[in-house]
Order: sequence, then C-alpha cells, then structure tokens
Amino acid sequence: MRLPILVFHIFAGISALLCGAVAMSFRKGSRWHRMSGNVFVISMLCMASGAVALALIKSQVTNIVGGILTFYLVGTAWATARYENGKAGTFDWVALLVAVALGVAQFTFGFEAAFSQTGLKYGYPAGMHLTMGSITLLAAAGDLRMLARRGVFGVQRIARHLWRMCFALFFASGSFFLGQQKVFPAFLRGSVLLLILAFLPLLLMIFWLIRVRFANAYKRISMPGDSAAYSSPA
Repeated sequence: MRLPILVFHIFAGISALLCGAVAMSFRKGSRWHRMSGNVFVISMLCMASGAVALALIKSQVTNIVGGILTFYLVGTAWATARYENGKAGTFDWVALLVAVALGVAQFTFGFEAAFSQTGLKYGYPAGMHLTMGSITLLAAAGDLRMLARRGVFGVQRIARHLWRMCFALFFASGSFFLGQQKVFPAFLRGSVLLLILAFLPLLLMIFWLIRVRFANAYKRISMPGDSAAYSSPA
C-alpha cells in the first residue's frame, strides 16, 4: 500500500503548493481566492493524511506528529474563516486538546534529546523538538484565549486564519524544497533559491500580519461572515 499512498501524498502536496500560491495572489474574499483556498485546504488535509499514513507504516514518530499538526493548523484556520461571526464550538475544544497533546509530546522529545548521549531523539536535536513544541503550544494558547472569549473577531480573526494557513503552507514548502532536493537538477540543490522558496510562506505571513495589525486600511476589515468585506490576500 505504500506506493499508492506515496503518490497520493505527492500529488496532494503539489496541489497544495500551487493553490496556496494562487490563494495568496488574489484579493481576499474574491471568487478566485475562495476557489483556490478551498482546493488548498482539501489538498493540505489530503497531504497531511498521506503523511501520517506513510509515517505509521514506517514507524516515523516525528512525521506522525508533523502530519497531525498540519491537519490541526489547516482545520482550525479553515474553521476560523467559516464559523459565523467567529464563534467557537465543539470542534475548537477538540482542537485545543489535540494541540496540547502534540505540544507536550514535542517538549518531551526535546528534553529526551537534550539528555541523551547522542543529543538526538528520532533523528532530530532538542532545539528542533522544542521549537516545534513552542509553536504548537502557542497555537493552543490562542485556542484557549478564543474559547475563553467565546469566539474571535475582527483583526484577531484575520490574523488567526492567516498565520495558521501560512505556517501549514510552510510545512509543505519546506518539506518539498528542502527535504526533497534530490528531485531538482543538481545545480539547484543547496541553492539560495530553494531556501527562499521554502521560507517564502513565512515571509509573506510576517508581511501580511504587519499589514493586518498595523495598517489603518486593514483594521476595518473582517473575514467572511462579518459585516465588512476583507480585501487583502492571505
């Protein structure tokens, strides 16, 4: 079963990268943004599912955690954009528990790596595990804050949707442009171009978060379901 799952995972990942790039290129709320965004979400969920299935077959614990984390980020970002008036529901409580479990697991791996003789756990150093654990628990803290406020609104709603989608896209771009360099021509392997393409989603995330939070034109906009129309690409 490995080959069909691998092919499914690869095509879903390519689709996610292309649709993610398209979604970021069009005005938020426009027809093309919604269409490409929907395909992006489906592709990312398929890619993450394929990654988890392959990781289970190969007993790759970190890839299982990474796949579930990607599924969580995309799912909560999608829910943030789709829930009427930003209200939270049962899905968000389940997502919070998933994020906490993933974060605790990653910190556990980090401490085990730090105190191991090799300095590694599942092939990765403590810093990698702890960094991913911090990001995951930061996301969980955002979930808890949203649930305590019984929803997320306005600029905070946009920012929540934006950073989670972009971070998930970064997982895909990093895995492809850095983790699969063998598929590229020899002259591109290890090049700055692939490094830029891998980190481009994070650079765009920072750019749009700054605009969303500090530009006056973006303080008055909202996600679909709010009263105003949101007009920046994400």
